[in-house]
Amino acid sequence: MNKFIEQLKKKSVLLSDGAWGTMLQAKGLGAGECPERWNLTHRDIVFSVAKGYAEAGSDMVETNSFGGSRIKLKECGLDDRTFEVNRIAAEISREAIGDEGIVMGSMGPTGKILMMGEVTPEEMYEAFAEQARGLEAGGADVAMIETMMDIEEAKIALKAVRENTSLPAICSFTFDRTGMGEYRTMMGHAPADVVRAMKEAGADMVGANCGHGIEQMVPIAREMKETDPEMPLLIQANAGEPHIHGDTTVFDESPEVTGSFVPQLLDLGVEVIGGCCGTTPDHIREIKRQIEAFNK
Repeated sequence: MNKFIEQLKKKSVLLSDGAWGTMLQAKGLGAGECPERWNLTHRDIVFSVAKGYAEAGSDMVETNSFGGSRIKLKECGLDDRTFEVNRIAAEISREAIGDEGIVMGSMGPTGKILMMGEVTPEEMYEAFAEQARGLEAGGADVAMIETMMDIEEAKIALKAVRENTSLPAICSFTFDRTGMGEYRTMMGHAPADVVRAMKEAGADMVGANCGHGIEQMVPIAREMKETDPEMPLLIQANAGEPHIHGDTTVFDESPEVTGSFVPQLLDLGVEVIGGCCGTTPDHIREIKRQIEAFNK
């Protein structure tokens, strides 16, 4: 049995990691610089991010490959090294968390819109397939298809994972709050739409990440769980709503504030909890503390 699926069956909740982009920026990644290039040029720093989460107690750590599709890597001239970049990303996280931990192979959006004709479904499929193969070769245990806004793109990514690797797959979306107080992706999909569509497509887990602080994730998680209580759910919130301070984007939700909402997610039955933009190993430690207190 796959390690991720096995751990999901054994534990009531798994602790994932926190932010990658903002952590790398704090360690010197410049504005507009390609984070995935650092797998090749700053391996020690990339390793330190993954190791920091492993030491904070994460059961699962992601890979530095969010923009690792050939389509995205073309923007920084690394498209001909797509497989290598993703393989090394997974190898770094595997080394950091060890053989017993779970490596989540991060696969973010291509940045191209299908309905606008910016990319064909076939081009998108091949890009995700190549990325997924690289992540599996480097030791990933599960594909983390994340921060999606378009169900059709997520379906293509999932199909590419299914047909080119033996990895299970998580499909996580990002939602905005409308003026009516509802949550929708940029393409207009509700949390309930996402759950139904991705279950039908064969996802092993659905989720919500980015976009909001943890308080706003509670109603999203509730809608997803009410739609299908049996579908495993992942929640990775930002450290609050971002705001600009000078030239820097700041996320100022403290670990304590993040932790205060964890019991509500656990009450809903969320199976994987972690963080997204702005969160740090301190946030992960506090989430772990809350999980342990809840389970006593």
